[in-house]
Amino acid sequence: MLSPQGAQSFEALKLTNEHGAEYWSARDLQGMLGYGQWRRFEDAIKRAMTSCETSGNNADYHFAGAGKMIEVGKGGLREVDDYRLSRFACYLIAQNGDPRKSEIANAQKYFAIQARRQELSDQAAADLERLELRKQTSEEFKALSGAAQDAGVQNKMFGVFHDAGYKGLYGGLSGAAIKARKDIPEKDNLLDRMNATELAANQFRMTQTRDKLAREGIRNQAQAIQTHEQVGKEVREAGGLLGGVPKKSGKGAL
Repeated sequence: MLSPQGAQSFEALKLTNEHGAEYWSARDLQGMLGYGQWRRFEDAIKRAMTSCETSGNNADYHFAGAGKMIEVGKGGLREVDDYRLSRFACYLIAQNGDPRKSEIANAQKYFAIQARRQELSDQAAADLERLELRKQTSEEFKALSGAAQDAGVQNKMFGVFHDAGYKGLYGGLSGAAIKARKDIPEKDNLLDRMNATELAANQFRMTQTRDKLAREGIRNQAQAIQTHEQVGKEVREAGGLLGGVPKKSGKGAL
């Protein structure tokens, strides 16, 4: 029986083809999913194939027809129909199987648990990526501030200088306006509330501005501020902030 806690027997049945890709034999799964007759199990497979096609997937990629040798009589062998199933195909069979069978119910629970685990794993990976980008952006912010000082920007004008970059990248919005747009408290650091896409775009803006200030030998405060805004515009036009600024609700953009 397929256990909803781990289904070790399901994973133990996993096979590998000549290309190193995993698959399952439908004949091996038949008994595990509570089917005594191949004919009835194949009906569930065909329903799963239809579901696969309906969802926009090519069933041939997930349900490959194959033969399987089984023992008959006194050590004899006979070839029977079989399918090589992908993990997705196994999931669809569980979803389209006989719900009265406890094995099918447990299989459905198992795949639901696995899907949730994958969601959590993907989210954890995304969180780590964002944290690393946030760290890099913070370091780039400090480096840009140093470059701005070398370019003649006075300490009291640093806020104006950094706001110029935001205005260029966000279509004229200052840091305060961006916070208002995204419903971010005034005391919060704007970079702390950006997703990975925004952080990457802002990091690129800062890097390009720092390089341009040094490359062109800018030593004028007004020119440095103007340069920062222009670079922000160029990054925006190049698609560095696709979709603009998301609202708090996730709907719409500027």
